[in-house]
Amino acid sequence: MQIGFAGLGNMGFAMAANLVKAGHEVLAWNRSKVPVERLAALGAKEAATPAEAAQAGIFVTMLADDASTRSILEEGGALAALKSGAVHVCMATVSVAFAKEMAGRHADKGIGYIAAPVLGRVNVAEAGQLNILAAGEDALLDRVQPVFDVVGQKTWRFGAEPERANAVKLASNFMLVSAIESMAEASAMVAGHGVAVADFLAMATSTTFAAPVYKIYGEAIVQQRFEPAGFKLSLGLKDIRLALEAAELARAPMPFASALKDNLLDGVAHGEGHLDLAALSKVAARRAGKG
Repeated sequence: MQIGFAGLGNMGFAMAANLVKAGHEVLAWNRSKVPVERLAALGAKEAATPAEAAQAGIFVTMLADDASTRSILEEGGALAALKSGAVHVCMATVSVAFAKEMAGRHADKGIGYIAAPVLGRVNVAEAGQLNILAAGEDALLDRVQPVFDVVGQKTWRFGAEPERANAVKLASNFMLVSAIESMAEASAMVAGHGVAVADFLAMATSTTFAAPVYKIYGEAIVQQRFEPAGFKLSLGLKDIRLALEAAELARAPMPFASALKDNLLDGVAHGEGHLDLAALSKVAARRAGKG
């Protein structure tokens, strides 16, 4: 398959590299040239502009947010360059409102639009073991399933409206941040009573909370391993804001999300936005007078 790919950050590069290794013809674009050159060394073709990458029959975008995705579609000319019958697969974590807008604009041009954000850190992307949260017309999903089969271990389908996949991703990230925050606050509390955080989290993540998210982030909290970030605190703040926007559209109160937004903002305000989400433990410790 010929696949245009825009957005070669850590996650995007790993996904695009797996597509190249699987034998697909990948036409890649990225704002900075180094990742494109690295991918070209694996066998990809370089696109000079987003519009050139969008000339492929399947166009995948994996960018940071609404603004960067909109930029390549509009200013970068990708939306205008997409041909009738093409499919745009947006695998970024974007807002529900943005997904609804884009689905409508693509439909007006006779272009398919699929939302397919992913679950997993960079090492999971490198292994081709992401979980893909997809929504769109069944015929379009079937058409791009070979792409999903390369980059992911399972595709979860959530209906014909693309924005549903984005709602699911934002809800999942809310649960992830909630889990990390609960460990951060609990660790600060037991530390205040002289309990070693490593002992507490070893117990918690081996009993009541013996699940990957608690184990992975619990270990990062104990070791204070916040760099390199698998999921930046600043991006967590962005996603919680988007979750609150989606909740307002659905008239669904999310009081925990409001508290999480403030805690994430605390970390960003203290210059910690570049750190991993596990750095929420720094916020909790600081508030307990231990930071």
